[in-house]
Amino acid sequence: MQNIYISSLIFAFLASLSVATTAAPSIKPDAPTLTPAQMATIEQSTKVNLNAADTETLRRDLFGIGAAKAKAIIAYRESNGPFTAVDELLEVKGIGKALLEKNRDRLAIN
Repeated sequence: MQNIYISSLIFAFLASLSVATTAAPSIKPDAPTLTPAQMATIEQSTKVNLNAADTETLRRDLFGIGAAKAKAIIAYRESNGPFTAVDELLEVKGIGKALLEKNRDRLAIN
């Protein structure tokens, strides 16, 4: 009788221990919060400099720009000199107002 009682207590203890460990919430570290200054730095670093970017950078970082349009941007820059304004990109063949507006926040002239 005493054997059954001890076995029951051990079983109950192990079962509750098992339930407690599987039901416990996992502790996840909080995601770091960014200050406005850090966010501004990140935004600046993701901008594409029209006067320095290569074909791969233009293609990778701008919406709707493939290899052909990236080459056209570089060809325009080489034949006409550096861009003086982001709107000058409209003079490149294949770049329209809609494409410029999609990418305006990502472009910089340095």
